[in-house]
Amino acid sequence: MTNKKIRNDKLLIRALNGEITERVPFWFMRQAGRYLPEYMKLREKAGSFLDLAYNSEFATEVTLQPLKRFNMDAAILFSDILVIPHALGQELAFRKGEGPVLTPVNNIMTLDALSMDGMHDHLSPVYQTISNLSKKLPTEVTLIGFAGAPWTVATYMVGGRGSKDQAETRLMAYQDRETFSKLIDLLINSTSEYLIKQVDHGAEALQIFDSWSGSLPADEFITWCVEPVQKIIENIRRVYPNIPIIGFPKGAGAKLKNYIKKTKVTAVSIDTSMSTSWVRSTIQPLCTVQGNLDPLLLVSGGVALEKAVYHILDHLKDGGHVFNLGHGIIPQTPTENVKLVSDIILNYRR
Repeated sequence: MTNKKIRNDKLLIRALNGEITERVPFWFMRQAGRYLPEYMKLREKAGSFLDLAYNSEFATEVTLQPLKRFNMDAAILFSDILVIPHALGQELAFRKGEGPVLTPVNNIMTLDALSMDGMHDHLSPVYQTISNLSKKLPTEVTLIGFAGAPWTVATYMVGGRGSKDQAETRLMAYQDRETFSKLIDLLINSTSEYLIKQVDHGAEALQIFDSWSGSLPADEFITWCVEPVQKIIENIRRVYPNIPIIGFPKGAGAKLKNYIKKTKVTAVSIDTSMSTSWVRSTIQPLCTVQGNLDPLLLVSGGVALEKAVYHILDHLKDGGHVFNLGHGIIPQTPTENVKLVSDIILNYRR
C-alpha cells in the first residue's frame, strides 16, 4: 500500500513547509494518553501498554480520542519509540512504576543477536493502525508518524531502562566505539525502513524524537545525534522527497542551529528551556519551529497558562510556527486546561 502523493494543502503541512498560515496549527505531544479517562478505560481493557500499542483497532481509537475533544490539526500515531528494538529481537516489557525494561544490549554478543529479519512482520499492527487512521481521520487533519532517534533508542537498549544521565550508554560510546557504532548503524537502517513504511501506509509527516540528545557534549552530539538523523532523513527523502520531517533534539540548546543545517529537517520542535526571542531571531529564519509551552503550565492552568500561550503565539507569529508543548502532556493534566489552550489557538489570528 503506497501513498506516494503527500498532500500539501493541509494547514499543518503548509506551516511545516514554512508558510505563515492564516491560523497557527497545533497538536500536542502525547495528546493521546493517560490524562484522558477514555484512554485509561481502553488501556485497562487491552491489558498492557504493548498489548494496546500492537492492537491496531485499539491504537486507532486511542489516536482519535483527543481529536474528538479538541479539534487538533494533527493526529500522531499511538505507538512507542521502543517498538524498534522489540522488533529487532530485544526483550521489552512495560512494568508498572518502572516504565520500559529491556534486556541490555551492551556488548558485541548481545548486539549480534539482533536482526532486521522479520522486523516488518512484527511491526505490521503499527502499519495497520496507520492505514486505519488514513481512512478515518477528517480530511483536514494531518497524520504524523514517528520514531525515536538512534541515540535516544540506544540509551534504552544499552542501559536496559531509562536513566537520568544515560551514563552507561555514554561510557559504551567512549569505551567500545566500534560496537556502539554498529548498534547506531543498525538503528539508522531499521528506523529509516520503519519510517518509510509509515509513509507507505498513510503518514503525511514524520517526527524524530531525540529525547536524550541534551546529555552529550558538542562533538559527541554531532557523531551520535546529528549524523544518524541526517542519514535517516537522506534515506527517507530518496523515496519521499517532499515528506515534512520534524526533528526534536531535546536539550540541544545552542547546538540546534547546526542540527538544522546538517540534518535538513523541515521543522524543529523546541523544548521548554528555549527563549522564544532567541528562537525567533536564530532558529525561525532557518525552518519552521514547533513548541514550546511548559507541560506543567498545562497542569497548573489559570492566568499563567493563558499568558504563556499568548506569549508564544505573539513572539513566533511572523514565521513558520506550529503550536505544541516543550515535551509531552503529563498524566495529571486537566482536560479543561487542554480545551482552554485549544480554544485560544483556534481563535487567535496573527
